[in-house]
Amino acid sequence: MDETVDVQGTAIGVGTLVALAFFGYSRYINETILGLDAAMLATGAFAATFAAVGLLHGAYGRRDLALAHGVAAVGLALVTLAINGPQVLGGLVLLVASGSYIALVTIRARNAETQAAG
Repeated sequence: MDETVDVQGTAIGVGTLVALAFFGYSRYINETILGLDAAMLATGAFAATFAAVGLLHGAYGRRDLALAHGVAAVGLALVTLAINGPQVLGGLVLLVASGSYIALVTIRARNAETQAAG
């Protein structure tokens, strides 16, 4: 039997826990950690998670998904660090474009698996 490990799910889970820890710290303990906005660190943790998932996809030969996750990481970083409206808008456009591609590819892959199994 061929066993596989869902490293993408693990990376997303770890990134989400880190982001929630930063957000919880920001909400209930203090707004800053060593002078940095803890809520911004939470969003940055999600951007780093996108980048990590992109690297994982690249390591497994899925360059299209690696690029899409990398673009999502850049988009979220732009939204997080934006100092004006056009930067926020640019980040949101990148997030919508990359997220749409990721969703489309994921749905197609799941449909193909279902058809192959049935």
